[in-house]
Amino acid sequence: MLQTKQMALRHFYYPVMPIEALRNGPQSFKLMGQNIVLWLDEQNKPAAAIDRCCHRTSKLSKGWLREGCIVCPYHGWTFNRDGKCTWFPQSELEDPPKVYKIQSYRCEERYGYVWVALEEPLTDIPTFRYSDDPGFRKVDEFYEVIHCAALRLMENSFDVAHVNFVHKNTFGDIDNPIPPKVTISQKEWGFEAYMEIPVHNKLNQKVKALNMDEERTVRKQLSEWFMPFIRQTNITYPTGLIHSIVTCATPIDDGTCQLVQFVYRNDREEDVPASSIIAFDRNVVDEDMDVLETTEINVSIDLAKKLENHMLSDQPGILMRKMLLALLERRGEAEAN
Repeated sequence: MLQTKQMALRHFYYPVMPIEALRNGPQSFKLMGQNIVLWLDEQNKPAAAIDRCCHRTSKLSKGWLREGCIVCPYHGWTFNRDGKCTWFPQSELEDPPKVYKIQSYRCEERYGYVWVALEEPLTDIPTFRYSDDPGFRKVDEFYEVIHCAALRLMENSFDVAHVNFVHKNTFGDIDNPIPPKVTISQKEWGFEAYMEIPVHNKLNQKVKALNMDEERTVRKQLSEWFMPFIRQTNITYPTGLIHSIVTCATPIDDGTCQLVQFVYRNDREEDVPASSIIAFDRNVVDEDMDVLETTEINVSIDLAKKLENHMLSDQPGILMRKMLLALLERRGEAEAN
């Protein structure tokens, strides 16, 4: 499956940019291979549209704002959040022709980010645990381009077998390679996976992010997958600390994604500085990407093709593939390779 070739995947919201980035004026982004422009309208709400003027195809992201509308830098044509041309200075007409219109997209602000759906969304933006809990703080971690397929990152997030190898220098134990049991509960647009993972806290001895001194511990982990490329992993330590990681892989093109990651924690800055939390997860993400960026971007979701071998602990990833393939089939769409 090539992620930008599947039309069904255009029917979901993806986080594309921190809302603060729009305070500086119009911004460009490539979502699912489509160049889009983002800006703040007259109500200070984010808007999104195709980054191409309907007049001479110039990039609107090179323009500026006029009363909450995007202004084309070429001839000054002006478009509102619905894509309608509201003014073009070369004419005395009060209302521009209705055909003067650009493609607009559904756009919302949530969790400090701008979320965009290129087509009518099948689901709403996920509701994340602890996001409205006053006992938790939010720490923004990563906003960067990664070079792998979004499904690879999602599978990896639920892959208990890779921990003792990929993360052997941080919290894995390569001498105990047998992965723990995973219990999966399927939902309409995703699933929950519960596991208890023995960890060797080597990284925490260097980066004090867990506020605990034990060399080894068992962390209880409830991970949630939100179709197609979002997950929240809720890790509970014996001390009662909850480290809840939200990871989103927003497809840019078939080989790259925008990684958006933030964390909810039930401790305080004076307990563990945000810089230590970010440093801890930075090590983990770097270890994952060192492997994931070597994988093939065309991930086959049709298990009948037998293009990859699987093992018992791959059940979360297998379920992802089955559910994505079922989505395509319901929409009369074949897997694009």
